[in-house]
Amino acid sequence: MRLMIDTSQVTFTVGREAQPKTDQNGVQRVERSTNIPMWTVQLVAMDNGGAEVISVTVAAPQPPKVPTGAPVTPVELQAIPWAQNGRNGVAFRATDIKAVSGSKSGSSTSGS
Repeated sequence: MRLMIDTSQVTFTVGREAQPKTDQNGVQRVERSTNIPMWTVQLVAMDNGGAEVISVTVAAPQPPKVPTGAPVTPVELQAIPWAQNGRNGVAFRATDIKAVSGSKSGSSTSGS
């Protein structure tokens, strides 16, 4: 199950620039349906209740170009609950991570 997240009351800042999403052998993962490389960007999500650090996965030919500290907007942010071998959690996925208007960086993966 994938749950769309309403981000209208949340501000996001890049905590760590995009890194390749790798498997246990250090090989970069690719999206199954498209064979496009996957990247993980650490974001600090802040709302009236405080802040949380989340890792957001994006599938793109090149890593999102958003520098550490930049205000950004994750596009179509989804929460994906998971459970495996007695462990559980929530994975986050977005179709893109874009710099907020007025910041130094342009769009991350779309190049606009």
